[in-house]
Amino acid sequence: MESYRTIRRAAETEFVEKRSRFIGAARPVSTESEAMEFIAERRKIHWNATHNVYAYVLRDGQVQRYSDDGEPQGTAGIPVLDMLLKENLTDCAVVVTRYFGGVLLGTGGLVRAYTKSAKLAVETAEPVEMVMCCRAVIKCDYSQYGRVASLIPACNGVVTDTAYTDSVEIEFVIPRDMVDFLKKELTELSSGGLEAEVLGEEFVPF
Repeated sequence: MESYRTIRRAAETEFVEKRSRFIGAARPVSTESEAMEFIAERRKIHWNATHNVYAYVLRDGQVQRYSDDGEPQGTAGIPVLDMLLKENLTDCAVVVTRYFGGVLLGTGGLVRAYTKSAKLAVETAEPVEMVMCCRAVIKCDYSQYGRVASLIPACNGVVTDTAYTDSVEIEFVIPRDMVDFLKKELTELSSGGLEAEVLGEEFVPF
């Protein structure tokens, strides 16, 4: 997989619908145990809530799980899961806590409220595209630094660190499918004098 969509950070939002209080919480997770720990944490915080509805999606094993937690079947957990799938999000979990306010919302009202709460939490958690990148380094003379430094972003790379000693060492990340193009441009720029050393691969938010 060259890329996937997830959320950047944990987030929490809240709104009131016909006196019922809905608290949406989202968190990045990478394993089922992390998802269950997050759900358990939310249940502990809101132990006296009427419902703690959840859904999560994981890349590992293509796992999709949800719970209505006592709400009428299909009105809570599935809408939260559907929102994650429609947004093409994975490696994230959402818990929507409801404190019942005494007014029934009806089937449609519940679906809308749980969808809205999940969506608000996810938007606040900042959806982000994770791209498979190579972490690499280029060592160059000071006279070459300006051209090399401008070449990296031109190839969709992002400089992460620069060390200035007797030469300049630039560390950066670049989408894996742009590495060959960067190497070609680097060869032309330096008449074959410069090389990019690939240190490893990792997913990076873009």
